[in-house]
Amino acid sequence: MQIFGVDIGGSGIKGAPVDLDRGDLAQERCKVLTPQPATPDGVADGVKQVVDHFGWTGPVGLTFPGVVTGGSTIRTAANVDKSWIDTDARALFSERLGGLPVTVVNDADAAGVAEVAFGAGRDRSGTVILLTFGTGIGSALFADGVLVPNTELGHLELNGHDAEKRASSKAKEDAELTWEHWARRVQKYLAHVEMLFSPELFIIGGGVSRKAPGAGSPVPARALASATGPAPVCLRRKGWGAASRSVLREAGPVVLHRSNLGRFMCRIGRGTRRERDLGHAFELSAGAVAGTP
Repeated sequence: MQIFGVDIGGSGIKGAPVDLDRGDLAQERCKVLTPQPATPDGVADGVKQVVDHFGWTGPVGLTFPGVVTGGSTIRTAANVDKSWIDTDARALFSERLGGLPVTVVNDADAAGVAEVAFGAGRDRSGTVILLTFGTGIGSALFADGVLVPNTELGHLELNGHDAEKRASSKAKEDAELTWEHWARRVQKYLAHVEMLFSPELFIIGGGVSRKAPGAGSPVPARALASATGPAPVCLRRKGWGAASRSVLREAGPVVLHRSNLGRFMCRIGRGTRRERDLGHAFELSAGAVAGTP
C-alpha cells in the first residue's frame, strides 16, 4: 500500500510516496525550502510543489510542527508563522491539492506512530517517549503502544527557559555550541523528562541525528557495557534509521542509557548515502502513516 507522506519542517518541506508494507520510499524524495515567513499560504504552496512533482492523485498524510486537534485545526505555531493558529489545515491543504483526501497530525506524534509500527518502539510495553531534536524539540508519548497526542514536551521549562530554546539542534547552531556542550544540555533535559514520566525507553531522533560529526564513527560496545541509569535511550545514529524490518537489518538503532548520552552524541556517524535514504524513508513514513484511514 502506498500513501504520499509530507513532512513540514521549520527549514524544509519533504515528500515522497511511501510503501507502508516495507516502510521505505517508493520513489526518491523531493524537498523544497520552507518559505520565510512560514505562512499558511506559503507552506501550502510548498506542499503543492512537492506533491505535484510526483503527479500524485491519492491520499496525502502531512505532519505539522505544532499541536493539531481534530485532525485539522492548528493550535500552536512555535516554529512557523503565528498566523497558523486556528487554521483549518486539512481544508487548506485539500483545497490547494485539488481536493485530494488529506490528514494532518503533529510531526513528532506521526514519527512516534511510525516507530511503534516499524522501529524501536515496536512491541514495547510501558511508557515510551520519542523526542526529535531539530528546529525545536518534538515529542510523542506512548502508554502500552497507545499514543497520548500533542504532548509538546519541548516546551517544558528547563533552567528558567523553554527547553527547546536551549537543547534543540537550532539552539546548538545559534549558540555555536560544541557537541559535548550541547549534549550536556540534552542530558539535563532527558533527566527532567525521565523524572516526570519514568519511561521504559527514550527514542531520540530528528534532524540533529543526521548532522553529528565523525562520519562512519562506530559507537563502541565497551561504552554500552558501562552504561548506567534506569531509562535506556535508543539513539538514531543514521537519521531515522529503522523504518521497517528491512531497515532494521541495515541501520539498526544503538540502545544506551541516558547517563552516557553526552559521550556518545559526538561519536555518531552520518552513514552512507543508502543509510541516509533509509532515514528519509522513515521520516516520510511518519507522514504516510498519518494518511492511512
